[in-house]
Amino acid sequence: MQKTRLYFIDIARSIAILLMLEGHFVDNALMDVYRDTNNDIYNAWLFVRGFTSPIFLTITGIVFTYLLIGNNHLEYFKNNRIKKGYKRVVELLFWGYVVQVYAFHVLQCIGIGILSILILYGIYKAVKIIPLWVYFFFAGTIIFSSYIVISSWPKEYYWPESAPIFIQNMFHGKYSIFPILPRMGYTMYGAMIGVILYTYKSKVKEWSFILSVFLIGAFLYFFLKDLLLILDGIFAHPIYHLYKVDWLYECLGMVLIILSILITLEKFIGEIKPNLFLKIGQNTLTIYILHMVLLYGSITGFGINRVIHKNLTPWQIVPATICFILFFITLIYYLDEIKLKLDFILKPIKKLVNKLFYIKD
Repeated sequence: MQKTRLYFIDIARSIAILLMLEGHFVDNALMDVYRDTNNDIYNAWLFVRGFTSPIFLTITGIVFTYLLIGNNHLEYFKNNRIKKGYKRVVELLFWGYVVQVYAFHVLQCIGIGILSILILYGIYKAVKIIPLWVYFFFAGTIIFSSYIVISSWPKEYYWPESAPIFIQNMFHGKYSIFPILPRMGYTMYGAMIGVILYTYKSKVKEWSFILSVFLIGAFLYFFLKDLLLILDGIFAHPIYHLYKVDWLYECLGMVLIILSILITLEKFIGEIKPNLFLKIGQNTLTIYILHMVLLYGSITGFGINRVIHKNLTPWQIVPATICFILFFITLIYYLDEIKLKLDFILKPIKKLVNKLFYIKD
């Protein structure tokens, strides 16, 4: 059976990785004097940057789960997507700690997110009673809700208390850049959306579906905080407050609004042929690793941040950011040629890794 490809997901991935490149570069290079929250342009930049990682994490859950359940008829360990999933988890954890050995960053968060999807999918396959989306919905809700408790902790309090530092960083540690609690909630909700998209793939581009996605997103973004404040007043707990999770759901709501807009664009454009823009979103790991090396000096110890760190004016930062992004677009354009020239190294490594994970070539 031919699989239905939803190109708006690929478009969202490309948008997310380009926004990440822009966001990291500007945040690293902009002079402190221009970080003025009274400036509308700076506030607009902060607004966009605020939902970049939620897009990235949510789309990860959508894509992985959408592809995973495409082989739902297969037994768990006979599903090649399961094996590729565990391989991806190892890759993400490995590269995450290579590029930033002391911190728990977005790659590790995505890796643990995919691992959680694989585990929950395994439970679903074994139990076969509860619908798969329900597992992911409750996982996302519980993870987001954990922030009600975590937000009450002092910044210097690290949890689990007696655990090693690298474990604490996964949850609430000194170097918790993208902790599982609550960030992984986006991946779980993404997985839930992936199940829904696959289940109703023939109806995704119908106006009723698009409008539903938009309205749910609008509710989460514009109205959920008011509801949480009302509920918070009813429960009236002196320490734990429900409204503190509002920013998590606001970002999720914005992701849904963006997805509804992208679905609408695809509906009007029609079939989208493979192109460079989509290819960017299909090589996010490569882009992420290389941008960490180039910008922050991961692995090499020297990055361009040594020269530009909080040293550029807005007039300088615009062309510099464009050049930074164009470098990666050019890289992706020539990526197949580069891989072909490195095939004598990459092919044996891929073959060995696939053999370790029992993946059929």
